[in-house]
Amino acid sequence: MQQEHFDVLIVGAGLSGIGAGYHLQSKCPGKSYVILEGRDCIGGTWDLFRYPGIRSDSDMFTLGYSFKPWTDPKAIADGPQILNYVRETAAENGIDKHIRFRHRVKRAAWSTPEARWTVEVERTAGEGATDLVRFTCNFLFMCSGYYKYEAGYTPEFAGVADFAGRIVHPQKWTEDIDCTGKRVVVIGSGATAVTLVPELAKTAAQVTMLQRSPTYVVSRPAQDPVANKLRRNLPARLAYHLIRWRNVMWGMFFFQLSRRRPDKVKDLILGGVRMALGPDYDIATHFTPRYNPWDQRLCLVPDGDLFRAIRDKRATVVTNEIDTFTRDGIRLKDGSELAADIIVTATGLVLQVVGGLEVSVDGRIVDFANTLTYKGMMYADVPNMASAFGYTNASWTLKCDLTCEYVCRLINYMDRHNFRQAMPHNDDPTITAQPSLDFTSGYVQRSVAKMPKQGSKQPWRLYQNYALDIVSLRFGRIDDGVMQYS
Repeated sequence: MQQEHFDVLIVGAGLSGIGAGYHLQSKCPGKSYVILEGRDCIGGTWDLFRYPGIRSDSDMFTLGYSFKPWTDPKAIADGPQILNYVRETAAENGIDKHIRFRHRVKRAAWSTPEARWTVEVERTAGEGATDLVRFTCNFLFMCSGYYKYEAGYTPEFAGVADFAGRIVHPQKWTEDIDCTGKRVVVIGSGATAVTLVPELAKTAAQVTMLQRSPTYVVSRPAQDPVANKLRRNLPARLAYHLIRWRNVMWGMFFFQLSRRRPDKVKDLILGGVRMALGPDYDIATHFTPRYNPWDQRLCLVPDGDLFRAIRDKRATVVTNEIDTFTRDGIRLKDGSELAADIIVTATGLVLQVVGGLEVSVDGRIVDFANTLTYKGMMYADVPNMASAFGYTNASWTLKCDLTCEYVCRLINYMDRHNFRQAMPHNDDPTITAQPSLDFTSGYVQRSVAKMPKQGSKQPWRLYQNYALDIVSLRFGRIDDGVMQYS
């Protein structure tokens, strides 16, 4: 079996993996690295999802990399713009030359005597044929996201086989799906649904967003006039970092306010919806969730596009439960029916840990469901391995940038002290394990039992707070008594 060795092996060539490549070659220039990507192109999420209207739900001043200013006037960018940004970053910095496409990582085994990972990879050759190849590395950096690429989550609906039209999950959207002049029902109330509905409403005969329960929806301008003014009058990098910090601070303030004064924030959000839809719209039924703001992620609608589609009667919202699919659509629990030619199941993701990789340390299979996370990126008793995982209450890239910086600091520290192994280990019996995510969202609750746990105090505690993480990851001690070196 073919085998190659690199100092660092990065898994995934999406937003996180390209960022990891940049940080590694700029802060650890002597290290060899490779990026293994299971698909045949750069981009990860932003290439996988092709549904109409695909866009970010974070502003690009915080979703963009710290080292590459976002220069487009649109702060809320669409999928193709973000994909182009990621690919441009890879090409400008020569990161694309380090990527091996069609290399799907299957297993990783750590050997303490050798102080290295042996990684088994399924490589796809021409005409779909596969063979196994092997890589070894000193450090394994997982940048493979947090959900399964093969399929999204679809509940078991009764009567699916009876429906005469087409059923599609947004994760499997293909170019041949044409909703022009069709009656479309979008099942879901999350970020994907609120993105799809106004876009489909531009050409479809009728679009219905069918939700079991509402989500908090907030309108925000697609362009940031203050940001665009700053960029006209200041050097690009300075303007970018000023805007980035303003948006970070505003996001942290709003999140903390949601936690401390949930009723006040709820009134604020619902007041915005009422202004957008008018006093006669049934906001209590369709836009008032049963939970507090930020118990689940808020849904962002740029320039109020969803509200505009509803106001113009191009889209409707129905809040009810499904009884069964029928030949011509969906029958609801109250006996009413929704006619449909196409049904879109925007019903969520399937979460998975470290890209579904099987990991073993000295022959022991790692059970991530019973493993504590260290600083939100490494795992107890798993040496020389980190994962890039973004914030749930802010932009993904903010945390990933800090994670990449920390990994580079760690690697350089090990080199300076001639250490071959760095492994977080918990010696404190008072630390209790807690769920790593405290969201009530369905996709989180379905998978939280399989996810790694956070501890009750530092450095095992996962702070969804950029300012605290800067102190901990950029300036905190590398040798903190918990990380064991050998």
